[in-house]
Amino acid sequence: MNPASAEDANLLLARLGAPPRLLRHVALVGEAGERLLDLAGALHLPINAALVRVGIVLHDAGKILVSAELDGPGGEHEPRGQDLLLDHGVSPAVARICLSHARWSEMSVSLEELLVALSDKLWKGVRNAQLEERVIDEAAKALDRDRWDLFVQLDSLFEEVAADGAARLERSLV
Repeated sequence: MNPASAEDANLLLARLGAPPRLLRHVALVGEAGERLLDLAGALHLPINAALVRVGIVLHDAGKILVSAELDGPGGEHEPRGQDLLLDHGVSPAVARICLSHARWSEMSVSLEELLVALSDKLWKGVRNAQLEERVIDEAAKALDRDRWDLFVQLDSLFEEVAADGAARLERSLV
C-alpha cells in the first residue's frame, strides 16, 4: 500500500495502531507544512507536494513501535518507522522520510524531504538556521534563482510559521 495522499497516509497510520497523540502531532505538523506548500506553489517551485504531505503524516510512524519517544527524545523510532512502512508495502522513497526528517544533515535528501523536516521543526516554533538555509539554497537551485532573491521571502514565512508554534503546542496537549 503506497499512500497517494495525506488521507491515505492517515488511514495507514491508524491501521498500524497510531495513538491519538501521534495522529494529533502529524495534523499539527501538517498545518505548518501547508503554509510552506502554499508559498512553494506561489513560487512555482517544482516539488511533489503529495510526497511532502504523505511524508509529514508518516515521518514519525516508528513512534507506534517506540512509544517512549512519543513524549521523549530518541532516534530509535526513525529506522523502526522506515522498516515498519517498508514491511507494509510503502515505497522506499516514502519510507526513508522516517530517517531523513531527522537525519537530513547526514544524508543526501530531496527538497521534499527537507520540507518535511522543516515542517517538523516549525510546527512547534523551533527555528533551525542550517535546515532553513538548506531549504532556501535548494529552492533557489530548483528555480534557477539567486538565493538572496528568495531569502527574505522564505525567511519571513519561516518566522510566521514558527510564531504560531506556541498555539500549536497548546493544541497538541488536548
